[in-house]
Amino acid sequence: MKDPARVLFIATRQIGDVLVTTPLISSARAIWPNAQFDFLGYRGKLDMLKGNPDIHELIETPERPNLWEYLKLFNQLFQRYDLAIITQPSDRSYFFGSLAALRRVGVVVEDTPRSKKNSAWKRAISMHWVPVDYFHQHVIVEKLRLLEPFYQDKGLDLFAHPISVTPPKAQTLTPLIQSQIRQPYIVLHPGPLNAYKRWPLSYWQELITHLVNDGNQIILSSSPARQDLELNKDILSLLDINIRGSLINTEGRLSLPQAVTLLKGATLYIGVDTSVSHLSAACETPTIVLFGATPPTNFGPWPNGFVGQKPYQIRARMQIVNNVCILQGPGDCVPCRKAGCEDKSDSRSECLDLLKPNQVIEAVQRMLQR
Repeated sequence: MKDPARVLFIATRQIGDVLVTTPLISSARAIWPNAQFDFLGYRGKLDMLKGNPDIHELIETPERPNLWEYLKLFNQLFQRYDLAIITQPSDRSYFFGSLAALRRVGVVVEDTPRSKKNSAWKRAISMHWVPVDYFHQHVIVEKLRLLEPFYQDKGLDLFAHPISVTPPKAQTLTPLIQSQIRQPYIVLHPGPLNAYKRWPLSYWQELITHLVNDGNQIILSSSPARQDLELNKDILSLLDINIRGSLINTEGRLSLPQAVTLLKGATLYIGVDTSVSHLSAACETPTIVLFGATPPTNFGPWPNGFVGQKPYQIRARMQIVNNVCILQGPGDCVPCRKAGCEDKSDSRSECLDLLKPNQVIEAVQRMLQR
């Protein structure tokens, strides 16, 4: 099989979905050292690849392109690549892949008869495809398996080497935040994309109070999204004035490359199921993540350097692998992979309500001892 000279990677989703493609990119570089790698994704979602040494060009597209933007993209992509690697199962990703290259590999959903029927055309236009398994296959393994025919052609084992996620290139912190930092400090990131992944406010209050009284400086991280800023403001309002005065609130002002600097200097990171938790693990910072509905077997932050395909069990109250500790609440329904107990984005999740602060404090002690 002839090695491709130009490869287009496609990930048209959120920033976390972009970050988890980096092991795929570095594994592709290992077998195609001289190829040009470009990456197509949504505008504003590609910051996780800033400074990535394997990427030649980042191609950004609006989430809802107009006719002119589609024409511009058509001109930019049309048959300019030897291979398109489609890392999301969406119709749009496959449209871009079919536009860009004659050879394509991609991810497909076929967990029900209906989805299998709907993905038939995607399988038909792909030389190789990998089915999504939301419970038993890690998303990073899913992406890496897109390279299976190319590794097998060279007689190589795709999973025989340590697998790592590559964070963006670090940038200097803003002078205001840098001037306030003292050691040791712990970064907390309470805000997920969806409300059903939130941990109760009073639990954050109890955890922060314990950590500050134990001599730690707390840095409260958030995205610039209004919901995240308001969530952190609500947490701060619950704290005793002396505890609140010892915190640094980043107020969503850090870029992702600046967040890398912050995370790499931290003694510990504690967060929910969100992209920054994956970034913390990629920075090899001791990382505690609070999981509810999402199966860690599918989307737990990857412990850098892990060799193999399954770093996590599907259910365990606490599991520690390398620098990552995943905590789950009790219940036979955990993880359900629904959007909370009401299966909607603003739902509560009983499993997170039952994940008490003392369980997190115990994990903090274990991770700091390590």
